[in-house]
Amino acid sequence: MKTVSLALLATLLLAMPLAVRADQASITILSPKDGATLDADETYPLEYEVVTGPGGDHFHVWVDGERGPGVHDLKGKYALPKLAPGEHTITIKVVDKGHVPTGPQKTINVRVHEK
Repeated sequence: MKTVSLALLATLLLAMPLAVRADQASITILSPKDGATLDADETYPLEYEVVTGPGGDHFHVWVDGERGPGVHDLKGKYALPKLAPGEHTITIKVVDKGHVPTGPQKTINVRVHEK
């Protein structure tokens, strides 16, 4: 029984820092807002604030499943490509130096209509 209790305690102590670390990472998309309607053939900035957390080095913006270049500025604006009419998904994914996702990500959906 004593061995089981020590093993349980060790497991809990090892798991706690991971839970705390996961909370340190965050992604906020300030604009456009989720569900926004945008005009076709216009350029829009993706305004963001990112805290990469442990293991994270930078992030990528994905538009409809296509990965954009790495971004190291953790607060600012990213120029979205001109979008055709229809529904579009925009995702920010935090990655490590090898471009492997570390877990934190945020997705919004926008609707684009003809002018």
